Amino acid sequence: MAVQRFVRWFADVTAADVAVVGGKNASLGEMTRTFQGKGIQVPDGFAITVDAYRELLTANDLEDTIREHLASWQSDASTLEEAAAAIRQRVQAATVPEPVAEAMRDAYRELSARYETDAVDVAVRSSATAEDLPDASFAGQQDTYLNITGEEAVLAACRECYASLFTDRAISYREEQGFDHLEVALSIGVQKMVRADQASSGVIFTLDPETAFPHVVVINAGWGLGETI
Repeated sequence: MAVQRFVRWFADVTAADVAVVGGKNASLGEMTRTFQGKGIQVPDGFAITVDAYRELLTANDLEDTIREHLASWQSDASTLEEAAAAIRQRVQAATVPEPVAEAMRDAYRELSARYETDAVDVAVRSSATAEDLPDASFAGQQDTYLNITGEEAVLAACRECYASLFTDRAISYREEQGFDHLEVALSIGVQKMVRADQASSGVIFTLDPETAFPHVVVINAGWGLGETI
């Protein structure tokens, strides 16, 4: 039950699951399912659902704390930098509830077994429920951590991803766009790392992203893991 609620394997995720696993993980699920058996390899992995994030907030009594710090900033009793730092500190120090931690550990062990190792190297990737919307884009605002190895390291990276919901930039952008700070939730993707020294990474657009001209494919790519894209 815990695994079904808190963890979804990419192969079980579709575009209809954005509210559960966020935009990035929903896309990874579509890629995994679409390319299975077609010779295009998508590194395997799983999504830690938004239920896990909300469970962490509830178990650590963080919602009231977050609202208090935000209210302090909004009333000019503290600066944005001070409020954001205080919230991140509390999230980083939060205890992951045992049902959530157990689901994460079980999924990580299964992923390691699929790659025939005791502790597989993974990327721990933020996937917000609000990323690319018609009138707002939250893409790239939350953190990703690369080359994470071991169960406890994965849990620690997840806390850092959750904390990145409350950077100065993320808070300011949600405020400007009129989003409730606690309505935007975060899922996390845990995905097998790929070799950075043997290939390039990039983004493919099936139309021109600047003009929306539909009869062209635009590819931006660079050597390595995509830091230059």
